[in-house]
Amino acid sequence: MPTTFKEIPRERPTTPLLDRANTPDGLRRLGEAELETLADELRLELLYTVGQTGGHFGAGLGVIELTIALHYVFDTPDDRLVWDVGHQAYPHKILTGRRQQMGSLRQKNGVAAFPRRAESEYDTFGVGHSSTSISAALGMALGARLQNSSRKAIAVIGDGALTAGMAFEALNHAPEVAADMLVILNDNDMSISRNVGGLSNYLAKILSSRTYASMREGSKKVLSRLPGAWEIARRTEEYAKGMLVPGTLFEELGWNYIGPIDGHDLPTLIATLRNMRDLKGPQFLHVVTKKGKGFAPAEADPIGYHAITKLEPLNAPAAAPKKASGPKYSGVFGQWICDMAETDPLLVGITPAMKEGSDLVEFSERFPERYYDVAIAEQHAVTLAAGMACEGAKPVVAIYSTFLQRGYDQLIHDVAVQNLDVLFAIDRAGLVGEDGPTHAGSFDLSYLRCIPGMLVMTPSDENELRKMLSTGYLHIGPAAVRYPRGTGPNAAIDSGLEPLEIGKGVVRRTGQKVALLVFGVQLAEALNVAEKLDATVVDMRFVKPLDEALVRQMAAGHELLVTIEENAIMGGAGAAVSEFLARENILKSVLHLGLPDSYVEHAKPAQMLAECGLDEAGIEAAINQRLELMAR
Repeated sequence: MPTTFKEIPRERPTTPLLDRANTPDGLRRLGEAELETLADELRLELLYTVGQTGGHFGAGLGVIELTIALHYVFDTPDDRLVWDVGHQAYPHKILTGRRQQMGSLRQKNGVAAFPRRAESEYDTFGVGHSSTSISAALGMALGARLQNSSRKAIAVIGDGALTAGMAFEALNHAPEVAADMLVILNDNDMSISRNVGGLSNYLAKILSSRTYASMREGSKKVLSRLPGAWEIARRTEEYAKGMLVPGTLFEELGWNYIGPIDGHDLPTLIATLRNMRDLKGPQFLHVVTKKGKGFAPAEADPIGYHAITKLEPLNAPAAAPKKASGPKYSGVFGQWICDMAETDPLLVGITPAMKEGSDLVEFSERFPERYYDVAIAEQHAVTLAAGMACEGAKPVVAIYSTFLQRGYDQLIHDVAVQNLDVLFAIDRAGLVGEDGPTHAGSFDLSYLRCIPGMLVMTPSDENELRKMLSTGYLHIGPAAVRYPRGTGPNAAIDSGLEPLEIGKGVVRRTGQKVALLVFGVQLAEALNVAEKLDATVVDMRFVKPLDEALVRQMAAGHELLVTIEENAIMGGAGAAVSEFLARENILKSVLHLGLPDSYVEHAKPAQMLAECGLDEAGIEAAINQRLELMAR
């Protein structure tokens, strides 16, 4: 069994076996007796690597043995291994030729935070959102069948990701098409079963063996000739397995269920995977692991060690005092929802498994009867809110921008078409940094403002966020407030709950020739640029309804209008300005600044903004370039 470590090493550990197992080919040349030592070395390497760079932590520690066993038994990359979400994929990256590049993890032009097809042939499917692995592996299995290939398809999915409807859609489909594939349930929270130990490991080996499978099929042929005999035998087997193993659900769906087995027991893992490797049809292996396994602090606090920040070197000079900044935007939301809940007993809070990230911890403790965590089920979260609104409740859905994309049909069909009173508090809008394009909130203004009846707001600071949350909550009908990750400019926050006047922007600075129309948190940069150019700055506040009177006023008094947003330019807030001008036949030079028509790769948020021209220097340069063009 793995050694338990108590500290993150600050110097690269000595790992002679890992040096030989730098690729799966090298790993497969090791003897089985060496693999447990390799697991210790890989765990130490992961601790060291993430300590140097920061990143997802606990999930990777929990799948060390499983990762080794999968690459040891299967012929990767020819056999297709699909990791769900990707939080647990760092050990996979280390074992697939990227060990020396792990120091660039989550950095610009470095190793991505999640599996990425362009990065390695071993990353068979790009992930980031949960619950896609079974569908993807099923597609790969059917693709292999189409080409008469014997390569295997394996999906590794966590117990949290298995709660999403998409996972069950794939589980339902695979038996229908008799796909030869393996799904591994990595149960790291004992949310399905606690039946782990010698008996279940022994049963798993027996149930997964070719002998058992051949006896089962042979008995089926013999008994099928006797009226009713096979049905009796089948039910007897089913009930016997149901008493010993918790696989009835999967068996009823048509999967051959094996487990649960100890996911840290390498000999059992390897024996079971070997037995299951060549079985035909949909195979389901349930392994139980411990998040943070082998690192004592992470085992004790798996939520706190889900991810960590970079550790400073032991002898590093004292860091300069940080510039004062405001509370996190998510913290402003967390305080607001508690304050509003105090005044309105009809308020309910809904989140798809993002209690900590969306800052709903205090709300969940103070108002447990009005708090609903629906697990990783964004579609259900939105329609649940719609149903509550039908009965007079006042739902607030706290959700990340990138994850709301998964509930888009429900947002339109179940909420907006019915004009239901639901507030969407949309966190992580815009560029989110090191997690890259799968987690960026690049499109919400585009996909929200085209929905009839939506109220869409973009706060420029913490105080504006609080006011807009109240505005959206007190508004009758669907409303959305989108705000970024991280902290704000430390604006003074009004403790009241009064709403803003809907559809009205505010002129923050008056200047000449150029008017900057800002939708969101680039207001500070715009004000700095305006001081240099003597430009007007408008905090537009509302994307929908647009303050058309104010846009008309700015167009009449300035030669150039510049729209600024941390959203895709195509279809975004700036596009709304141009659409209005075109509709009113107002001929005006307009410059749109926002996210480009491409995916912005992972880097520090400041680097990403600079790359997109949304930092102060980029905004100023773009305006000057347009002014020069206009002067020709």
